[in-house]
Amino acid sequence: MISLTSPVETRAHRWRAGAKLGALCVATLALFFAPDTAWLGAALALTLGVYALPPWAFLRAGLSRLRPVMWVAVLIALWHGLAGDWHEGANIALRILTAVAMANLVTMTTRLSDMLDVIAWLLRPAARLGMNTRPAELGVALMIRFTPNFAERARQLHHAWRARSIRRANWRLVMPLTILALDDAEHVAEALKARGGVAASVPNPDGGTSNGT
Repeated sequence: MISLTSPVETRAHRWRAGAKLGALCVATLALFFAPDTAWLGAALALTLGVYALPPWAFLRAGLSRLRPVMWVAVLIALWHGLAGDWHEGANIALRILTAVAMANLVTMTTRLSDMLDVIAWLLRPAARLGMNTRPAELGVALMIRFTPNFAERARQLHHAWRARSIRRANWRLVMPLTILALDDAEHVAEALKARGGVAASVPNPDGGTSNGT
């Protein structure tokens, strides 16, 4: 549930990337220590309030990206409810929704290059010790860039299945989706190799790579 940077400008776009990532880590950890459902509900409402910062188009875009995880949260709540623990089910569902909503908010309002700058700063002590930190920086960049791509591939496969069969796809999409993911990984590896390997490849905000020279 990671999105690319939203072109719709909000106040959150102007907040520093390091501050947003740090707040995300602290807030996500705090969710697991929230005392009751009321606190978790307030956290979710606050997160949605940030989404609602003008313009409203950003709120609609954010909610559309959260729709898949909403169904997951509902199923988890129902499972615990059928087991006789509605309270715990609601808490888990709220934690999942809030954590994913906060992470999605950060990636929607933060440029990839800014996040990579923060990662490079965090890895600076390791770099001073002589460790090569480029693979870690590139790995994070590729993860952020290709997560929405992977979700889009899954959506396309689902639509293709529905156009050809009245049966539900379910697990039948796992294998073709895995093959597509491996194919994309192979293409990225070949592109990196053509550019001199990881050490010579620098991630750019569009998710590709360029020579470091």
